[in-house]
Amino acid sequence: MGYKKLTVQGVAEYLGVHPDTVYTMVKEKQIPHFRVRRRILFSVETIDAWIKEQEVKIIKEAI
Repeated sequence: MGYKKLTVQGVAEYLGVHPDTVYTMVKEKQIPHFRVRRRILFSVETIDAWIKEQEVKIIKEAI
């Protein structure tokens, strides 16, 4: 069973942001990613979990 992976362009579209935003988040270690040589890749499952973490963090800060 393979994992679905996304490129920077793919994750930018998935999140609805510009690819430059994704590159900045990678550089600042704000988004989970992995590298295969020079390519930056993202696991859809990990990105979905990260999104949920961000939602929980925002809800806790609002309380």
